[in-house]
Amino acid sequence: MQSRAIQLEEGKEIIVPGGGRTGLNKAFPYKLLLLLAFFLAFSGAFIIISVTTIKYYGINSVVTSVTSSLVACREKPNVLDKWIKPPLVLMHNMSDEELLWRASFMPQRKDYPFDRVPKIAFMFLTIGSLPLSPLWESLLKGHEKHYSVYIHSQESSSSEFPPSSVFYRRQIPSQVAEWGLMTMCDAERRLLANALLDISNEWFVLLSESCIPLYNFTSIYCYITKSKHSFMGSFDDPSPYGRGRYDGNMYPEVSIDQWRKGAQWFEVNRELAVSIVKDTLYYPKFKEFCTPACYVDEHYFPTMLTIEKPAALANRSLTWVDWSRGGAHPATFEQPDINEEFFARILKGDNCSYNGEYTSMCYLFARKFSPSALEPLIQIAPKILSS
Repeated sequence: MQSRAIQLEEGKEIIVPGGGRTGLNKAFPYKLLLLLAFFLAFSGAFIIISVTTIKYYGINSVVTSVTSSLVACREKPNVLDKWIKPPLVLMHNMSDEELLWRASFMPQRKDYPFDRVPKIAFMFLTIGSLPLSPLWESLLKGHEKHYSVYIHSQESSSSEFPPSSVFYRRQIPSQVAEWGLMTMCDAERRLLANALLDISNEWFVLLSESCIPLYNFTSIYCYITKSKHSFMGSFDDPSPYGRGRYDGNMYPEVSIDQWRKGAQWFEVNRELAVSIVKDTLYYPKFKEFCTPACYVDEHYFPTMLTIEKPAALANRSLTWVDWSRGGAHPATFEQPDINEEFFARILKGDNCSYNGEYTSMCYLFARKFSPSALEPLIQIAPKILSS
């Protein structure tokens, strides 16, 4: 029997009897084949499981999931959003100084790098609830892209309206506003400042809880947006109720020749609204030296805007009131007063100037109406709001 030496590592040899293949050489192909067979079996099982899973769940959902993940990684946030999107929640914790400062920002370029639809901000300055809200619901519903609503009320109105209402969660942070005092102007500036935070608001109308609309939304929107002027009364009243309220301590910021009077209820464009909220020159003078019997809400804005931007004012209000009954306040209308003849008198009773031409369409709103007037107003509204 022949012996064969098998060289091992480190120079050692092992003597194997016989001259054929070694046992080691015979075992090696067998293990390799076993490993290959196991791999093929595993691969086959994986393919079967994958095909079954895709058939069950659908390949589109898998591809969509992967694709959406990749797209999300590539997307960049729109840095303009914080400037062009209105606040989702009107309630905030800014102080008045912080709010007025923030609202005083104004773009210096007249063109906008986004699709801006200019809106009217309807600002309700109220003591409590809005008893005539159904009329405003009828006016505003369906025109959501062209208006905004803001409520300044000493009472919370958050639970007063359902989610479907145009007034739902439209109350701003409010404080006490007293008739004839600077707190009333503070409330009006607060409304303007909150409305200015929405860059799409271009016109700002101040209303009370006793105001009603006199035309449909389309007529109101066209009238305001096409006007070359803002609507704020500002006239020189030589009587004791006009110049007689002037205090010489307001000079030199305000002279008696510049002293003006006007109705509290106004409409201003964005430029004038910014002028009001950014003012720090006239405000201290009016706060200190225009106190009852000087009623600051009748003088502050008319005087300041007449000094700063006189050509921008139409020098009249868009809100009709009746002073014929005398007294410190205009007439309040109850249920028996409401009929078609009453509104015909309001709508066709005066002539005024609009963009340099005379028109009988002078007022878009009217006050003061009591809660008892709501029912007849709702009955007559289809005729009024369709005009």
